[in-house]
Amino acid sequence: MKPVKIAICGLGTVGGGVFNVLQRNASEIARRAGRPLVVEQVATRHVNPDCDTSSVYVSDDIFAAVANPEIDVIVELIGGYEVAYDLVMQAIAAGKHVVTANKALIAVHGNEIFQAAREAGVVVAFEAGVAGGIPIIKSIREGLTANRIHWVAGIINGTGNYILSSMSEKGSDFNEVLAEAQALGYAEADPTFDVEGIDAAHKLAILSAIAFGVPLSFDKVYTEGISRIEIEDIRQADALGYAIKHLGITRRTEQGLELRVHPTLIPKQRLLANVNGVKNAVMVYGDAVGSTLFYGSGAGAEPTASAVIADLVDVARAMETTPESRVPYLAFAHQADDLPVLPMEDIETAYYLRLLAVDRPGVLAKVATVLSDHGISIEAIIQKDTSEGELVPIILMTHRTTEAAMNEVIRQLESLSDIAGGVMRIRVESLDDQ
Repeated sequence: MKPVKIAICGLGTVGGGVFNVLQRNASEIARRAGRPLVVEQVATRHVNPDCDTSSVYVSDDIFAAVANPEIDVIVELIGGYEVAYDLVMQAIAAGKHVVTANKALIAVHGNEIFQAAREAGVVVAFEAGVAGGIPIIKSIREGLTANRIHWVAGIINGTGNYILSSMSEKGSDFNEVLAEAQALGYAEADPTFDVEGIDAAHKLAILSAIAFGVPLSFDKVYTEGISRIEIEDIRQADALGYAIKHLGITRRTEQGLELRVHPTLIPKQRLLANVNGVKNAVMVYGDAVGSTLFYGSGAGAEPTASAVIADLVDVARAMETTPESRVPYLAFAHQADDLPVLPMEDIETAYYLRLLAVDRPGVLAKVATVLSDHGISIEAIIQKDTSEGELVPIILMTHRTTEAAMNEVIRQLESLSDIAGGVMRIRVESLDDQ
């Protein structure tokens, strides 16, 4: 069979990894794909010094690859929204298949992109957009196709996981560990997307669409970052038998879908609680298979290249099939538009609360009364003496309640004259099937 000719647009960290792995493992990849995968063209503003591009046409014009009639597949690795969107849409219009690692592009514009691709009869593949080298999209879309998925929960941002892991291991505060992550190249100079959960929300929107057969709904993901987590919270969670992780969670309920990214207390005996450093992990619960865990490198040149090239092999195979016989982009031939995304206020979970209170009789009773008035029962409580003078920390663990009820509780607690400062609230998940 004739070779599949590829244009790589963007030769940075990931693009360089894709180029080098394609060259190094060319014969093995060809055996798997049934035909050679050949890099015919590279578009980049800066040639990657780690790549030998001497035998490949290199230009700084990414759109030249779209115009080249010899190119079968455009590999979009430039990132961002606007230029990447134009490149992908023009490639589709030109009848070229697309492979991308751009989770932001898919999360925000995926519904439109997939519609255009269906009409043009081309493949758009995006395995590398979620969890780097972990084949989580293919696993849910194809490996677990027999299952009715109940929920998906994952550590899907390595930067945030590195920060929380290091805070726990070293006893360092958030800002200190963030600076260390930036020095090591794990965090960007502007870390907002990572530490405030936006990157994880992009990925969760994709996972939810594939797990439940619904349209991409990034704009409906509840998103909360980790910048407010203090070392005291990590210590208290540990004492209670929990680890704090920044999770993306999507769950199917009778009322609709949960879509949320936030810090979460997980029992330390759970596998997900023991995923540390820059690693990613995703748990999927299906009615037939039960709980499964997918673990590995969520970023990096060659782990991400592994996912990109797996997509290229899929495209090479799909080129000989009719569009109707290919695996649907978002797993389901027909999307379920009748599954609403629940507002965060309607979602039930348990809670960890930390507050500073004046050390005098009756204060704890006031706190308990506020909770009781809203039908919230306390599972555990810790009150310790402190060197802070007349203020003592109170740590509470609650049973499950709605976010709306907890918001009202926090508002009332913060209005009490005996409470100093704000109330720290972190959600708690057992990760059992609920």
